[in-house]
Amino acid sequence: MDEQVLSILVLNTTGVLSRVSGLFTRRGFNINSITAGVTSDVRYTRITIVTNGDDLVLSQIEKQVAKLEDVVSVERMAPDTTVARELVLVKIKAERQNRMEISSLADTFRASVVDVSEDSMTVEVTGNYNKITAFLKLVNEYGIISLARTGVTALSRGSGAWED
Repeated sequence: MDEQVLSILVLNTTGVLSRVSGLFTRRGFNINSITAGVTSDVRYTRITIVTNGDDLVLSQIEKQVAKLEDVVSVERMAPDTTVARELVLVKIKAERQNRMEISSLADTFRASVVDVSEDSMTVEVTGNYNKITAFLKLVNEYGIISLARTGVTALSRGSGAWED
């Protein structure tokens, strides 16, 4: 089954995220990640969902979501015409002797060290799935204490498509 990103523009109403995610639950569709946030127009929220399925399943998901009352539009995001990013905060074991190595890795990945303590560093990494996975694989040798991922958020490239 192929992983697919859906961008859903909805009216910014109470419970809309619950109704959209509830549809996935009721229909037995899996959500790999979900993000939501108000757009430049506070009347609308953009929900980005990463899910799995073949074309038939994805078409069914799109149709079911589009039927919901507060949904303005649903767009299946094509990988070649989409900018997709995820944010990760990772707390890494860091003794004095290896802080420079970890900082150097962070610089290589255009990540930011956002906190340093006596025995750990927290690094913020933003990028696509492959970049984040590569960074996590490299810092894993130091020891990952904890990790938080936002999930994918995405927009189509260029002007066009649908605006807020």
